[in-house]
Amino acid sequence: MSTLDDAQTVTRKVDQPSPVAGAAAPVDPRRAALAIVALALGGFAIGTTEFVTMGLLPEIAHGIGASIPTTGHVITAYALGVVVGAPVIVALGARLPRRGLAVGLVLALGLGNAVTALAQGYDQLMVARFIAGIPHGAYFGVASLIAASLVPAERKGRAVSGVMLGLSVATVIGVPASTWLGQGLGWRSAYWLVLGITVVTAVGLLCFVPGTPGDPTATVRRELRALKRPQVLFAITAGMIGFGGIFAMYSYVAPLVTDVADLGRSAIPWFLLAFGIGSVLGAWLAGRLADWDVERSVVGGFVATAVVLLLVASLAGLPAALWVLVGVTGVLGSVLAINLQLRLMHAAGDAQMLGAALNHSALNVANGLGAWLGSVVIAAGHGYRAPSLVGAGLAVAGLVVFVLGLAQARRARV
Repeated sequence: MSTLDDAQTVTRKVDQPSPVAGAAAPVDPRRAALAIVALALGGFAIGTTEFVTMGLLPEIAHGIGASIPTTGHVITAYALGVVVGAPVIVALGARLPRRGLAVGLVLALGLGNAVTALAQGYDQLMVARFIAGIPHGAYFGVASLIAASLVPAERKGRAVSGVMLGLSVATVIGVPASTWLGQGLGWRSAYWLVLGITVVTAVGLLCFVPGTPGDPTATVRRELRALKRPQVLFAITAGMIGFGGIFAMYSYVAPLVTDVADLGRSAIPWFLLAFGIGSVLGAWLAGRLADWDVERSVVGGFVATAVVLLLVASLAGLPAALWVLVGVTGVLGSVLAINLQLRLMHAAGDAQMLGAALNHSALNVANGLGAWLGSVVIAAGHGYRAPSLVGAGLAVAGLVVFVLGLAQARRARV
């Protein structure tokens, strides 16, 4: 089978997933649209809380009396929460009614943000961000299945994309807005805002999402069996390492703007906005690239990421160039995330919820890895350009893992 055939197979499996036990019949289109908006709002809350920490890192560091590199570890704590929570909650919750599970997860996210806003000191903040990260991947897993169950087969792919769009829109609206709010009213206000969004989301889910049963045949062993598949492991590992390159730079975008580009703090939201606009454009581009070739899109995405991050390290002192490069990084982040998701969902087979959740676990390992390695080189005295160089190396390493996975798949077909 050719590479193009593989990509077309992946695309067909995402657009028309196999039936899932307990799935609801398609509902009225208007109600389905409102339900998907409610589900996407949960993604908006997740995207806002995940990325606003990066924009408010200097304020948070000052507020808890820690250095910026040390405070950067709270980004890693959130990522660890996602990594632990996604497979555990999905495996244990596959039998639960899906609407109830989604509502519980989004309220748990709100609780994690409330604990964050109340945290006093570094240790409490680390625990709070870990708690906030636990529902992240599992929410996207169950929300994707709910969205797919609400529409006819030919619209399932667009329904799932609608849920994921909330995450991209958060980088355009939620993160810059909450960053402005945090700079003006104190960093804690940004997390109180996310709590409010989660409450609105929960109400929307209860009002518009029909009751959907879980899968009575699901077992923990069956769900976790997907982790034994070589292509699942290759896709997860490539995402964990390679996507870390983007977070190595983006985790420290605030000091990059102020200390290297020599701009004021008020400029930081504009760079976050550039990343967000790039993410939305990248989501549009990713679908077209996936229709062309998923494998080549991932390979090209890793190569382009390495090049762009090298340019960031070289040109960060030029504000206009840095703004453009941060935006391009956002484009590449969406291209990689979505195409890795397509590859992983195909490789996971029948474990659809787990496959959808695992991609977010992998990307949040990347989040934590990139932020941690960035803090290491900054603390070692190499400056705020150094994380971008580390990021370029991570992108290359992810590319190597992904190519090795392609080689293994081709050997298995022979």
